[in-house]
Amino acid sequence: MRKIGILGGTFDPPHIGHLLIAEEVRRAKLLDEIWFIPTNTPPHKEHTTTSAGHRTSMLKLAIRNHPSFKLNDIELKREGKSYTYDTIHELTKLYPSDEFYFIIGGDMVEFLPKWYRIDELIEIITFVGVSRPGYSLETTYSVHFVDIPTIHLSSTMLRERLQKREWIRYLLSNSVMQYVREHQLYGFGRN
Repeated sequence: MRKIGILGGTFDPPHIGHLLIAEEVRRAKLLDEIWFIPTNTPPHKEHTTTSAGHRTSMLKLAIRNHPSFKLNDIELKREGKSYTYDTIHELTKLYPSDEFYFIIGGDMVEFLPKWYRIDELIEIITFVGVSRPGYSLETTYSVHFVDIPTIHLSSTMLRERLQKREWIRYLLSNSVMQYVREHQLYGFGRN
């Protein structure tokens, strides 16, 4: 039986915060792999700025040098909103002998009571919560907490900085930054 961590998100762009969370949870929970699952249409956001193709390419670059980090495009293949319940239900059918750990930040811990089919979901996977500045980790749901180094970093902040041509060195991997530059994403590189 493999122990698989799931880290979902828009990854628009994928940054060092995502990698830090994945590695810290992998080590703390002795997970075999971390599967990064980019969302197609997140239920709690209006839209993503960047196409699924670009987000997937950047994510592949970001995780390519880690043997336990994998990309899973299950949500990109499905049309409509990407609900965690649907994804986990499908994964447990595809991989019945694996045990899944769904990694969420403090912002999502607070939001758990509003998740689609949360009472059923909490029965089939283990939630792993990590701290995020400005959010509480208190919940009535069963969540395993992992204490990780925290940095105040979000994809939204990075997109805004890129649009303004502000400093982002060390916040994105070099390969992702080069991809952003080459494809002129987020307004970066345009005249």
